[in-house]
Amino acid sequence: MKPVNETVKKVYGNYPEKVLQFGEGNFLRAFVDWMIDKANRDGVYQGSIVLCQPIEKGLKDMINAQDGVYTLAMRGSENGKAVENIEVITSVSRCINPYEDQDYDALMDLAKSPDLEVVVSNTTEAGIAYHAGDKLTDRPPVSFPAKVTAFLYERYKAFDGAADKGLLFLPVELIDNNGAELKRIVLQYADEWGLGGGFINWVENANEFTSTLVDRIVTGYPRDEVNYFEEKLGYQDNIIDTSELFNLWVIEGDKKWADKLPVHRTDANVIWTDDVKPYKKRKVRILNGAHTSTVLAAYLAGFDIVMDFMKDDTFRTFMNDVIYKEVIPTLDLPKDELESFAAAVNDRFANPYIKHKLLDISLNSCSKFNARCLPSLLGYVEEKKELPKCLTFSLAAFIKFYQGETKDGAYTGTRKDGTTYPIRDDAAVLEFFSDIWSRLDADGIAQAVLSKTDFWSGKDLTEVPGLKDAVAGYLKEMETEDVRTIVERLIG
Repeated sequence: MKPVNETVKKVYGNYPEKVLQFGEGNFLRAFVDWMIDKANRDGVYQGSIVLCQPIEKGLKDMINAQDGVYTLAMRGSENGKAVENIEVITSVSRCINPYEDQDYDALMDLAKSPDLEVVVSNTTEAGIAYHAGDKLTDRPPVSFPAKVTAFLYERYKAFDGAADKGLLFLPVELIDNNGAELKRIVLQYADEWGLGGGFINWVENANEFTSTLVDRIVTGYPRDEVNYFEEKLGYQDNIIDTSELFNLWVIEGDKKWADKLPVHRTDANVIWTDDVKPYKKRKVRILNGAHTSTVLAAYLAGFDIVMDFMKDDTFRTFMNDVIYKEVIPTLDLPKDELESFAAAVNDRFANPYIKHKLLDISLNSCSKFNARCLPSLLGYVEEKKELPKCLTFSLAAFIKFYQGETKDGAYTGTRKDGTTYPIRDDAAVLEFFSDIWSRLDADGIAQAVLSKTDFWSGKDLTEVPGLKDAVAGYLKEMETEDVRTIVERLIG
């Protein structure tokens, strides 16, 4: 069978190299590169992408063997029906590995290109970090911000600090204020390396470091479906990528830079804004909060993957009661935007192509509940002067899920059907729950957990009127009743 690049014409990869992308992995290729390809296809952009490995081992050879051409299969549920959209991405020019001497020269040559306008990155959450000892003369420096500093200094020298040769930075690493943090560390290296006030001023004023929020589940190379895709497509693609249908890119930055990469002028879901925080809050409270508030109860009720509880009327209704009745009223974006996002969450969770295990989502549920669900619970109490019944039960279900015992160094729980399951969290969290479940009754457990202020960002939740008694009541009910029965009663 012929490879994809001998079957499909490379349409856009010969456009001017306007984008440098640190990261050649599945996420960026299914998200940013797809958006750029769409902008090329729609005629609102004419630019190609140079991929650069952020670490020594990567996909350079596989990508270049296919001339940068690859397939993206976007799959999900729309209005209850399975949908599969397949597109061939042809906007990648080449991939370089800066850990190879010749490719590091190629990276520095790209810094001198008048065509270059945009730098995208996904170097993992740990990528935007300072590394002591990095030097300008390293080939390459260890840290990603040090690489950026060296790259920008080469560009600054090549264009004599011209103000119109600054770059738009679009980092998508999953940390707060990712653009501002990248800029801060770049300036730290510039000062440490003695690169001069002129360069520092140019970095500060000629370049735009945006902070971004990204949202798309990317499932990557479909190892178990290779034969299916080869038969369907009629060619071999060793770097085929898969994702869900949903996509969202929120970019906090000066909108005068937006047309440097006009992906917002396509039907991709791209928002330029002055403040990314409300969108992050929306994602954390609705998408992540729906997960965390529902999956532990659903697991205790006998479900194993998200798609299965989404097919169950009781648990789907419970999740939607959490979202629409208890979370959305606490958020400050327009109601129609919030409800549209919530509807998309329903489709995403019901995606028949993704087998998302509840036990995988349960990892570190203590900190997740604090970040994702507790603000909605407390916001509801402040707004309505009463407890949100579903979120309150979710808190009790979290505590019940953490009932276990330690054997052979592992802390393990058992649900009513006899299934044992690993409870995975920080050691101190597991030690706490092991202790209280071994010696306290429901009232004592509720008191201990809710007063554990280091779980709740310094808050003593026993001070929330009625919360301790409500949680203790649910814990008592779960001693004798099935979780499903309690949930049915909650949703009426």
